[in-house]
Amino acid sequence: MVNLLHANDRRGEYPASYYAATRTPLDAFPTLTGEARADVAVVGGGYMGLSAALHLAEKGLSVVVLEAHRVGFGASGRNGGQVGSGQRQDQAWLEKTVGRDRARRLWDMAEDAKALVRGLIDRHQMPVPFRPGVAHACYTEAETHEAHGYAEKLARDYGYTKVEALDRAGIRRLIGSDCFAGGAVDRGAGHIHPLNFAIGLAKATAAAGVRIHEESEVLSLTPGAAPTLRTAKGSVTANHVILAGNGYLGGLEPAYPARVMPINNFILATEPLGDRAKDVLAEPVAVADSKFVVNYWRLSDDNRLIFGGGESYGYRFPDILKTVRAPMLKIYPQLADARITHGWGGTLAITMNRMPALMRPQPNVLAGSACSGHGVALSTLTGKLLAETIAGDASGFDILASIPQPRFPGGATLRWPLLVLAMTWYGMRDRLGL
Repeated sequence: MVNLLHANDRRGEYPASYYAATRTPLDAFPTLTGEARADVAVVGGGYMGLSAALHLAEKGLSVVVLEAHRVGFGASGRNGGQVGSGQRQDQAWLEKTVGRDRARRLWDMAEDAKALVRGLIDRHQMPVPFRPGVAHACYTEAETHEAHGYAEKLARDYGYTKVEALDRAGIRRLIGSDCFAGGAVDRGAGHIHPLNFAIGLAKATAAAGVRIHEESEVLSLTPGAAPTLRTAKGSVTANHVILAGNGYLGGLEPAYPARVMPINNFILATEPLGDRAKDVLAEPVAVADSKFVVNYWRLSDDNRLIFGGGESYGYRFPDILKTVRAPMLKIYPQLADARITHGWGGTLAITMNRMPALMRPQPNVLAGSACSGHGVALSTLTGKLLAETIAGDASGFDILASIPQPRFPGGATLRWPLLVLAMTWYGMRDRLGL
């Protein structure tokens, strides 16, 4: 079986992304050697794992973080940087699924997640500007009507009045494309440099006394009253283990593969656009469109267009330039002559219902993953919830863990080919505008 940790990347290196090229300097953390002991051992040095470790250390627990490559190596350092409102599913879906009271709690948790990201940036003085505004761009009048109705629902039922409805002219003025019938812009959401946020979390976590070990891939987990994690050069025995490896968790925990699916997503960055940038985005907001396989974009601080889209479901990445440039030029044909300076892919994790997967798979082991593309805020919050659970307050964890998580059709063996068939169908509908 191919290991996603090594299928597309060089060992111990960040991908050749725009984010890696503009990251905050960070000295490497040492590889784990020999035997170690801790109150809590965390697998994965992304948002969730680092947030859990930081909050645990602040509660006085000793913590070890094991990262197979570099902190922020996975989806945490490669994503679109959007800090969105709500859960991955909208409030209407949540109300039908878990009831109005719990849906309200999930909304409040998501608001807490955005505040947590901003609070961590401010409290630890991270060089990570928060740029407000995330727009939703709709291709059809029906989608626009639905987006406007949802903005009204959020204002009426949740007291959230930060979403501005946009007609065809309004969306055209904001995002400089003739493709869209309308949409909305959420002034309470925003976007950040995702890798620098992960690096900022790592620095704060290390300063709090957490022992972080990079290039320390976990090869096995031995369960028990004091679970043990083994790497190529050492081991950690702890009272509790947190699995926060997301799409890179692999077969480390047998309960995951039937309910959590790793998929790949891709991003391009253009050369700096200079004065042309204002014709792409009139304001420095991020955008996501209404395709099933979502396109998303924003401007960097030096006015490059960072444009993401396309998915793949195997181990190897496809031709990233070909995969992403075509949808970019459908939205912005005026950028046909813009040079592409960076192209990268990454592996995230999804569930059938696109809600986070939180589990207690074994005694003294907690696991969290699969924020399904909504993870900058939610993964950071989930890490805090994992820490609170170990410290004795599982109320937040239990709310998310109680949402039914259906198995992928075909289970761990057939989930991939069946997902490919389904996503091919939805991709065809996107291309046909259905």
